[in-house]
Amino acid sequence: MPPFGLAAAARLDGATRPGGAPYLRVQEVGKRFGAFVALERVNLDVAEGEFVTFLGPSGCGKTTLLRGIAGLDPPTSGRILQAGRDITRLPPAERDFGIVFQSYALFPNLTVAQNVAYGLRGPQWPKPRMRERVAELLSIVGLADQGAKYPAQLSGGQQQRVALARALANEPGLLLLDEPLSALDAIVRQHLRQEIRSLQQRLGVTTIMVTHDQEEAMGVSDRIVVMSGGRIEQIGTPAEIYARPASPFVAAFIGHSSRFEAVVDSPAGMIVAGGHRLAAEAARPLLFGTRVTAFIRPEHVRLDRPEAAPPGALPVRVTGIEFLGAVCRLALEAGPLRLLAAAAPDAFAALGAEPGAALAATLPAERVMVFPEDV
Repeated sequence: MPPFGLAAAARLDGATRPGGAPYLRVQEVGKRFGAFVALERVNLDVAEGEFVTFLGPSGCGKTTLLRGIAGLDPPTSGRILQAGRDITRLPPAERDFGIVFQSYALFPNLTVAQNVAYGLRGPQWPKPRMRERVAELLSIVGLADQGAKYPAQLSGGQQQRVALARALANEPGLLLLDEPLSALDAIVRQHLRQEIRSLQQRLGVTTIMVTHDQEEAMGVSDRIVVMSGGRIEQIGTPAEIYARPASPFVAAFIGHSSRFEAVVDSPAGMIVAGGHRLAAEAARPLLFGTRVTAFIRPEHVRLDRPEAAPPGALPVRVTGIEFLGAVCRLALEAGPLRLLAAAAPDAFAALGAEPGAALAATLPAERVMVFPEDV
């Protein structure tokens, strides 16, 4: 298994392996269940050692794609190649992967050590080597002293660590994680996801995770595959999909944003929304009169007292406030426009930002995302 440094270097070159080919390649993959199209012409390359997350709402096709890669539910059309080998029609037992499910799927009648050792069979795993491998994995996942216990004696987070150790026991080339943290409480989830990422980086194992949790995906992934309606909407780093969404769906689904309809106006780089003229650099290439959907992130909305507002600021009224610890999020009205703004609580307190307060909002032209109606 390559060190993480080589895997990271490979990712810099278009998701390719040092030899030039992706470790995992999904080509024109489709999946139908009767008349229902679950996947439609999906294409994806994953580099060796990369951590890729399939992200999207329920029913978007992310789990179907993962199951296709695992051979649990082969695709109707297209090809899947792993390390240059066509695995499209191979049964799961003949593929090189380990998998961790949401439900842990541990054997309740076996000890922790026996669960981890379950797949270590055959002449390549004599008992001394098997015991050494189990001890190594339990140490890696922080359960070195829990081998004699049964799953029911462990917490949910500990059980998921056992499931992860079992998935890694055979030193697979590919690790598949199917909503691995969704059954855990928030604090345990946050801690365990960082442990999984740290372990993945240490081992350099190519990893694909399925989740509907944006924070989870943004926090651990090298790249995220955003899916909707059986199609890939965008593939990119967490920073790319947040700052430069490729479609209105991605802009609305990833993070928080204010969304409003607008029309391209003149001169170039101006739009009209809710009776307000706004500058939007992204609208410069568009023709006058083009109908667009616009978005802006809450943290990019600048608020001032009305008397200190810069030219072009919108008069707004605070309609709600949400305290989120280090950040507060305000709901604002500017006539028919509905906006969100986010900042530290102290910053809003200094403005007197309370429900009913009158403020002025500035939408920086370079931060307004614009999508023509046909996108």
